[in-house]
Amino acid sequence: MLRGLARAAARRPGTLWTRGSGSGTGVLAHVVDLRSDTVTKPGPAMRRAMAEAVVGDDDYGEDPTVRELQEKAAKLLGVDRTLFVPTNTMANLISVMCHCQRRGSQILLGQECHLHVYEQGGVAQVHLLARSYGARVHLDGARLMNAAVALHVPPARIVEHCDSVSLCFSKGLGAPVGALVGGPKDFIEEAWRLRKALGGGMRQAGVLAATALVGLADFEEVLLTDHQNAQRFARGFQELESPICSVDLAAVETNMVMVRVDGPPPEELCRRLQAVSADEVAQTGHAVRVLVFPWTERSVRAVWHCDVSAHDTELVLKKWGFVLRQLGP
Repeated sequence: MLRGLARAAARRPGTLWTRGSGSGTGVLAHVVDLRSDTVTKPGPAMRRAMAEAVVGDDDYGEDPTVRELQEKAAKLLGVDRTLFVPTNTMANLISVMCHCQRRGSQILLGQECHLHVYEQGGVAQVHLLARSYGARVHLDGARLMNAAVALHVPPARIVEHCDSVSLCFSKGLGAPVGALVGGPKDFIEEAWRLRKALGGGMRQAGVLAATALVGLADFEEVLLTDHQNAQRFARGFQELESPICSVDLAAVETNMVMVRVDGPPPEELCRRLQAVSADEVAQTGHAVRVLVFPWTERSVRAVWHCDVSAHDTELVLKKWGFVLRQLGP
């Protein structure tokens, strides 16, 4: 049976098999990694794009693939220009440094500023308030495309209320590396200088920009599938009717699901979800390791992405059901 599962999984892109852990059984286990959408691996289309990318020295502005990406992204985001950088962290740092150049400048951050989704009206209100005080608004667009798909609006509709924006390619868009910072022409000219000062000037970066172009090509379809799989998990989780864990279906708007834990510590739950035992195989017919992240003292986070299929989602539900039955009263 397990050999049959392995053969079937080998035909599915993104499938990972490992030896089971935590039980000493040594069975071959199918791994579903829901820790973050940063764990995605470039598929055949991205690898082919990397191999075929036309490149030049991007530090001189001579990489045609990087230029293509920057131009397409600028239109998509509704900004004058964009600049390709190694990481979204650098994109945000460059933006802050561009906006806060005077000694004594202040930056205001929300209590939970590593944002999942910006609500469009909220951004507009913040922008109006900031304008009244002569301040500028930067949008951390780590998962901007997820927000746009969930809100059924073009990304530029969200960005229009902001003075600058970052866009990460290595999360839901599935690229291995890269981000953009976007804004007015003079802003990007200063961002170019700061990128160099921070060590972000790259040479033949087109091999990376090519993967970002692939990620942008069909982002709406891919991210919508991720959202649907996350919602399918949330609905199935409610059907488990566990007194130990619960999911607020109304809160599942994109590719993230927060599971409230009222029983064992989240770390213990995560360990059980990763372990594989002979009992699991006997009861469910599957050997599955589910990787999730302990988010708070009473919650676990699961994040869907392009390497997690609808079939994987069903396997995850079965694994949760098995673990919760083991922990049940």
